[in-house]
Amino acid sequence: MSKQVTIRVSEELHAELKQRAQAQGTTVTALITEAAHNAVRDPRLDGAADAFRRFVAENAADFDAAFPGDAPAAEDASRAA
Repeated sequence: MSKQVTIRVSEELHAELKQRAQAQGTTVTALITEAAHNAVRDPRLDGAADAFRRFVAENAADFDAAFPGDAPAAEDASRAA
């Protein structure tokens, strides 16, 4: 169940939110909800995806050598981070 929250923003900000939402194919509510989630997200997660991608890229050859049966084909583009 969700909780309704009312906020007040300037007409200019509302227009910018509407424009951004339309460009992204979403709603103003979804943009504001995402911003609220980001405001309370654990800061330790910032950059975690990038760090994971770097780790995979730097260690892919070692994993492939250790687990040759599980190594993706060389032409597998989905492996690229």
